Amino acid sequence: MAEIKEKFWLDRTKTALVVIDIQEKLVPAMDERICGQVVSHVNMLLETFAAMQLPVIATEQYPRGLGHTIEELATATEQQCVEKISFSCVGEPNFISVLEKTGAKQVVLVGMEAHVCVYQTMIDLLDRGYIVHLVRDAICSRFKSDYLTTITMAPRMGAVLTTTEMALFQLVGVASGEVFKSVSKLVRRRTA
Repeated sequence: MAEIKEKFWLDRTKTALVVIDIQEKLVPAMDERICGQVVSHVNMLLETFAAMQLPVIATEQYPRGLGHTIEELATATEQQCVEKISFSCVGEPNFISVLEKTGAKQVVLVGMEAHVCVYQTMIDLLDRGYIVHLVRDAICSRFKSDYLTTITMAPRMGAVLTTTEMALFQLVGVASGEVFKSVSKLVRRRTA
């Protein structure tokens, strides 16, 4: 695979989805409209990853204090759910061992808060040689300035800034088959 395509094209044989800290007590702190869009987009990714039988890892930051992954995204925790206290997922040794077992070299990164746990995880994954696709419409922070700083800094560090639909259609690759039909239905439901 050419160098540009190696970085910017999601290859389903090398990709894992990481859903960071979309938890019961964290979600209410976010802007309701934006968080609703994030949850909707993460669900689209989860449905597609499930249809393609691709690996998904969810994380929960200090669940005794922040609760568990919200019910609307319960499928995120079905394969692997890693509890952590480190802001970066990579700071939790169990996370890296779970990610390595998937064989993924590309990570589709979503969750909250964009400027803390998502950002620090992105840096650590890039440092370890992973190709990170940061899904700009599937991350959020309490404040717009923190979100904007994250999406400004990400490409400078080497992450690929993408959207939910860009990621989905790269993974599907062709306009035929059951997965394509499923993804087409998902994107037609999209409201923002």
